[in-house]
Amino acid sequence: MNRREVGGRFEGQAAAFLQAAGLEIQEANYRCRLGEIDLVAREGATWVFVEVKYRKTPALGAPEEAVNGAKQLRIRRVAQMYLASHGLPEATDCRFDVVAIDGEGNIRHYRNAFGGI
Repeated sequence: MNRREVGGRFEGQAAAFLQAAGLEIQEANYRCRLGEIDLVAREGATWVFVEVKYRKTPALGAPEEAVNGAKQLRIRRVAQMYLASHGLPEATDCRFDVVAIDGEGNIRHYRNAFGGI
């Protein structure tokens, strides 16, 4: 299984987890020239941009630790492109979540994991 297939598998698990928690998945793997957002969801009127991280072992640290400042900035910029490309105002209520999955299959959902646009 290549990295894209592995990523897709865990993004699917994260999507199912979020749906069970009441979020509505709008899109998976939104891509634009600036990058990618793993999952775009809605929770009521709030648009939720989700980064999914998986680590087989803790040798490289916890999965959520990989969402560093540079990654957060890239996700914010891609989210701005998403809003614009879907005709949504820049002032749309949104947040950024992280779903971390470890090698044991544990899923941790960090709501509002980092600041908004």
